[in-house]
Amino acid sequence: MGLFNRIIDKMVSDKVPFRKRKRLIVFVAIITLLSMTTATVAWFSVNTFAGVDKLDLNISLAAQLKVSMENHGKDLEKYGKVITNEMIDDYLKKHGSSLEDTVLDPVTTREGTEFTNQRGTVREPNKHSYLEFECYFIATEEMWVHLTTESTKAGADDGTKVSTESTGAKADVVNCTRVDFTAEGTGNGTTIYEPNRSNPVNGQTTFDLPSGSMVYSNNTRLFHLNQLEPVKVTVRLWIEGNDPECDDDVQDAQLSVQLGFIGCDKDNRPIS
Repeated sequence: MGLFNRIIDKMVSDKVPFRKRKRLIVFVAIITLLSMTTATVAWFSVNTFAGVDKLDLNISLAAQLKVSMENHGKDLEKYGKVITNEMIDDYLKKHGSSLEDTVLDPVTTREGTEFTNQRGTVREPNKHSYLEFECYFIATEEMWVHLTTESTKAGADDGTKVSTESTGAKADVVNCTRVDFTAEGTGNGTTIYEPNRSNPVNGQTTFDLPSGSMVYSNNTRLFHLNQLEPVKVTVRLWIEGNDPECDDDVQDAQLSVQLGFIGCDKDNRPIS
C-alpha cells in the first residue's frame, strides 16, 4: 500500500479539495484492489496451443472387473483388464483426433460435463482442450466401482496416481489436474477426482484418495454395475484453469495419469 499512501500525501500537500480528493481516493483504492486480486488469478497468460503435452494415460482393473473401448454385450472374452495409450489413440483417431494432437489447455467446469475457457466460451473435447473418451465396464458380479491407489495384482505398480517427469515449477501440473467419470444410465451422475485436493474451485464437488493405506467409502464410489451388464463410462481429463496452480509455470509440462479400479460390495469391502 506504499503507493496508495504516497498518492494521498501528494493530494493533501497539493491542497486538493476534499470532495474531489474523496472521489480520487475511492478510485485509487479500487484500482489498487483490482491489481491485488488479478495477481492471484490462475490460468495461462499465454494464448492457446501452449498447454500440457506429453500425456501418458493407462487404466487397469482388479478382479471381477473388465473393460473395453467397445460394447461387446455379455461376451466377457472380448473385454480386457487394461486400457492403454494406444487403445485411447485408436479411439480418438476414429473421432478425428489423436493423442499426438491433444494439448491440454486450461478449461473449467462446475458439473464435469460442459467445459469453458477463461472467457466463458464452451470448448469441445480433444485436440487443444480437454481429453474425453468412452469405454465399457462389465463385472462378473454386482459391485460398486471405486478408484484405488492399490495395485490390481501382486508385483504390479498400477494403482491410481498422477505424476510428472517435469521438474521445478512445472511439477505443479499434478495439482491442477482433474479426471471425471460419467456412467450412462446408472443414476450416479458425474464424479470428479482431484489429486492433491485443496480448496474447492468454481463450485466443484471433488474427491481425493488417501495418501496411505487405501480406505474405501461412499466418497470414492464412481458408479454401480449389475452382473454382466456393460455400462458406458465417459472419462474426461483436464487442467483446471481456476486452480491456483494452473499458471504459466506448468505450460509444456509432462503429465502421467494412471487409473486403477476395484470392485466393492455395498458396504465398500473389496471383492476378491
